Amino acid sequence: MNLIKPKKLKIGDTIGIVATSGKLNNEEALNRAVLYFNDMGFNVMLADNLYDKKRYLAGEDEIKIEQLHKMFANKNIDAIFCMRGGYGAIRLINKFDYNLIRNNPKIFIGYSDITALSAMFLKKAGLITYSGPMCLGDFGSLEGEKETFDNCFDVLMNNKILEYKPFQEGLIVSGEAKGITFGGNLATIVSLCGLDFIPDEDFIFFVEDLNEPSYKIDKMMTQLTNIPDFKTHIKGIVLGEFLDVDNEDWLKEIFKEIANELNIPVVGDFRITHNKLKITVPYGAKAEIKNEKFIIYNI
Repeated sequence: MNLIKPKKLKIGDTIGIVATSGKLNNEEALNRAVLYFNDMGFNVMLADNLYDKKRYLAGEDEIKIEQLHKMFANKNIDAIFCMRGGYGAIRLINKFDYNLIRNNPKIFIGYSDITALSAMFLKKAGLITYSGPMCLGDFGSLEGEKETFDNCFDVLMNNKILEYKPFQEGLIVSGEAKGITFGGNLATIVSLCGLDFIPDEDFIFFVEDLNEPSYKIDKMMTQLTNIPDFKTHIKGIVLGEFLDVDNEDWLKEIFKEIANELNIPVVGDFRITHNKLKITVPYGAKAEIKNEKFIIYNI
């Protein structure tokens, strides 16, 4: 797989904001996000459909696709930030012009439902994207975390080796692993089953979710590990936060069983999460698990 890392962001660049999933539910938060980017020294361009609404969606699928294509094709746009997650990205993935995306690489960032886009951009366009904060829930939130924002722009603006440590004791099965980063929100990844979405090379699976009971996490991980290509290429697991899981002990047992079955290491707990305090993870970059650290070569 020939992977493409977009150029790093710099002050004075233009950030495009797109709506690919849920509808705008807090206009004040969007305005705060725009002001935050402006205050940092960035220009901002809004997609035309940010205010569109169709049921729980940010308007019609065709318009979302058109707007995202325009953002990638526009030479004046240097980075694309997603407005929010929710639901809707999976409705789009069979309709993108992946050649356009491959030929116009640029920073693309989001998490949760946006996981579907990052996975398919990696698979179909070879584009390294970023799992990180979004406009409404993070940059526009009154409870937004400065540490989250600082880490995000440090990752996007600098070429460096990232060494993330678990925020609490999280070792489940020791070991070392190498591969590209792949994963994100577990339920969203599983929603891609039936499509050609698994990387063609070895990967470290980083994963998080919220409001999912342990038996569903077990079911989703089993569904993935039943896929031959997934089972062949997964070399390690990095656990983010599974918010509001019903039983933490069961969760650890599930991942320990997977690690032992596949003979791979599992480490956690990392700030890969729906919580306000989160790290930004390059999606598709070379990485390794070593000494319980999650090391990513963002260079």
